[in-house]
Formats: sequence, structure tokens, C-alpha cells
Amino acid sequence: MNTTRTETTQEVGIADAARPNIARQEIVRALSSEVSRLTGAGEDDADVHAVRLADLAAHYGAHPFTPLEQTRTRLGLDRAEFGHLLDLFDRIPELSTAVEHGPAGKYWSNTIKPLDATGALDAAVYRKPAFPYSVGLYPGPTCMFRCHFCVRVTGARYEAASVPTGNETLAAIIDEVPTENPKAIYMSGGLEPLTNPGLGELVSHAAGRGFELTVYTNAFSLTEQTLNRQPGLWELGAIRTSLYGLNNDEYETTTGKRGAFERVRKNLQNFLRMRAERQAPIQLGLNHIILPGRADQLTDLVDFIAELNESSPERPLDFVTVREDYSGRDDGRLSESERTELREGLVRFVDYAAERTPGMHIDLGYALESLRRGVDAELLRIRPETMRPTAHPQVAVQIDLLGDVYLYREAGFPELEGATRYIAGRVTPSTSLREVVENFVLENEGVRPRPGDEYFLDGFDQSVTARLNQLEQDIADGWENHRGFLRGR
Repeated sequence: MNTTRTETTQEVGIADAARPNIARQEIVRALSSEVSRLTGAGEDDADVHAVRLADLAAHYGAHPFTPLEQTRTRLGLDRAEFGHLLDLFDRIPELSTAVEHGPAGKYWSNTIKPLDATGALDAAVYRKPAFPYSVGLYPGPTCMFRCHFCVRVTGARYEAASVPTGNETLAAIIDEVPTENPKAIYMSGGLEPLTNPGLGELVSHAAGRGFELTVYTNAFSLTEQTLNRQPGLWELGAIRTSLYGLNNDEYETTTGKRGAFERVRKNLQNFLRMRAERQAPIQLGLNHIILPGRADQLTDLVDFIAELNESSPERPLDFVTVREDYSGRDDGRLSESERTELREGLVRFVDYAAERTPGMHIDLGYALESLRRGVDAELLRIRPETMRPTAHPQVAVQIDLLGDVYLYREAGFPELEGATRYIAGRVTPSTSLREVVENFVLENEGVRPRPGDEYFLDGFDQSVTARLNQLEQDIADGWENHRGFLRGR
């Protein structure tokens, strides 16, 4: 599949305005006609508006976090002209569709618009208490791996005695989460969730309230014995398995655990077989990180998945997410040679997966999807100076076995230096999660970021932070009614 050719052989319309390498004259022509219909403008004025509207769609489809005032300056418009342009943009629904289908469209469709629609982002911007949109439960007391990229402190763990009371706390939190969003709760953490012997009971408890939990696991303990001992695990909505290599040597180098690859592969094969036998609706997928210089291994990943599927041909693996490791690059950019190699590898991967694993959902995330479509990939790089002291507990929080409520997803590791500063409070029998969030929002001045604190934010936290910074800048610049460009409601 050649994803960089100019697509002039097929009809294009307004909804294609943010696609790269597209014949823009056709889009401008269609927009000009629509502007004339909506406003009665003459041909020349309609053409001018059409070009600017197409520019807005293309820009925000690739750069979703640009403050409005910066865009106004780039277009050379006065405030009245720019405000009129934004109003006109909102009157043409196909333009919003175009932005969401742009190279960075997943920021809009997966994160920004859903959060906008709930009011969670506005609550964070205006410092209003609100129950978190997303609640992460971190139930693992320990982990059997020691991955070189993990920030876990060697040997750090929760005492076994803390597990029963910790599970009671997590169960109480499950009871507190509103049930409108069945995917509001997930299980992950700094330590391995499946090391908690009561995990199945927690999952069953959540399922009883209508929640479809996803658990993030290394699958080392996803054995037949574990599944038989904890039948509640079958009530999960999905299992996301982090894959740390495609052979024994890679796995041992990454995790420090000999024989881990063979065990994980066997566990996944057995799970697929058992799931098919039980006709269980639970989904199974893989999370895979492309390490620098290993883009050519993506076709090997497809072969690995195809071999797994032989255990259950009628019910194969459901999805795979692929992410690039930018952790060693200060500016988040790929070199030109890496960019070319990775883009070509992604194109081969998608084509090969369609051939060998048809029907499997592939999620390339924010930056890699852009790169596959021929647009330079650059991950967000939130720094201490752009972190928000008040964070965003109205959007997401994470709770460990002690009941400590963490503001960022990568802070929830026991004994991690500096992480306790990002504890908003503790859930106890006398203090609910709602009260912890409300107290932090109304009474806490926030956390003053220090160098290195940016590593407590994962990709989701970085996206939310960038969006909140954008909203606040738009408000400060006098664009409150249009803040954030596209709104979710």
C-alpha cells in the first residue's frame, strides 16, 4: 500500500480536507460552494473563505493543540475576521469530520472530544470538583519482571498483609464509580495485577455493577491454574498483554526473567483455546513497543500472532496496539533515516497483517498513525514548565492497594522517588474517592513540578495536559467561546 501518493484518481470532498497529499483544489471548490450557500457570499469572497477553512482543517488535523491566537496570527486575520471564520467552520459539519480523519485525528476522536463531551476538561480548567472520568485501579502487590525501561524501584512491593484490606478499599471505590460509562475503570499499575490473589473477585464485583474492565498484564501469571482459581477473570471486558519481545533472548534481555517468552506464549495460546471452549466474550490483545532500529520486526509480530491464532482459528486475537519508544530522544523527533525506515515498516506491517490476520484491529496510536500516512511523527513532550500544578483529577486518577490516589499514571510505583508528591490523598473507610478529589481541587494549591517529574506522565496524561494548556491559553487570549477549536458537545 502506497500511503504517500497524491490521490487524484478518486473523488474527494470537504471531509477529506485534512488528509495529506490530497488534491486541495477540489476541496476548496466544494467549500466555496457551501460558503456561498450558507452566507450568500459572492464567488471571490467565498473562495477566500474556502481556502482559509481548508487551511484550518488541515492544520488542526495535524496539530490539534495549537492555541487559537497563534493560528489567527499565522493567517494574518484581525480578531473579527478570525471569529467569523471560526463560526463559519462550526456551521460545516464535514470540516469537523475532516479534522478527526486527519493524520493526528486519534487525538481528537480517542481523547479530546470524548473528554470534552463529559465536561471533565472544563472542570479541570475552571477548578471545579468532579468525579474522575477514568479510574485506574492498581491492585498488584509485586512483579516477577525487572524490565530495564520500568521505573519500578528494585525490590519494592506492597506487603502481603496489605492485600486483603487493599482489596476492600478497591471494592469500595468500584461501588462509588458512576455506572454511566461501563469502561470508566481499568486495572493496571506499577506492579503486575495478576499477582493479586483476589483480582478475580474484584473483577466480578465490578462486572456486577455493569463495568467492562480492561486489565493490563504481562501475562506471565495468566495460566490455566490462575484462571481456574480465579473464575471472575472471565468477566473482564478485555486483557491487554504487554509483549516484551518475540523470542527468548529479547524477553530475557528486557525482563531479566529466563524462560519468560515461552511461558507467556504458552499462556496466550491456552487462553485463546479456553476462551473458545467457554465462548467467553472477553477480548484479548497485545501491546507492542517498537524499539529503535527494530521496525523490520513488525512482520515477525504478525507471524507471532498468526501462530497464536492456530490455537483458536474461529476466535483469534482481537487487537494489537503498536507504539514507538521515543524515551531516548530529547525532542521526541525521529531522524530522517529512522522516519523512512519506520514508515516503510508500518506500511508493510499493516499490509501483511491484513493478509495473515484478517479482521484484527490495529491501533498505531497518535504519532505512528500519522507517520504511516506520510506525515512526520512527533510525540507530545510535556516539560516541567508546561506541567500543571493542579494536574487533572477530574479527568483521571489512579489508586493503589494503600488507597493512595495518584495524579499521574506513571507515579503509582511504591518507593518511587518524588512520586508521593503526586498523591492527592488517601481513600479510607471514612474518606471516599469523591472527597479526596474534591479536597485536592478546592484546598490544595497543587504540586510544583521539578526536573524529571514529566516522566510521571504517560501518553494519555501528556495529551490531557496539552489540551488543558491549550484551553487555558485560548481563554486567556479572549477566545473562551471557541476554546479548543473543536468541542465535544
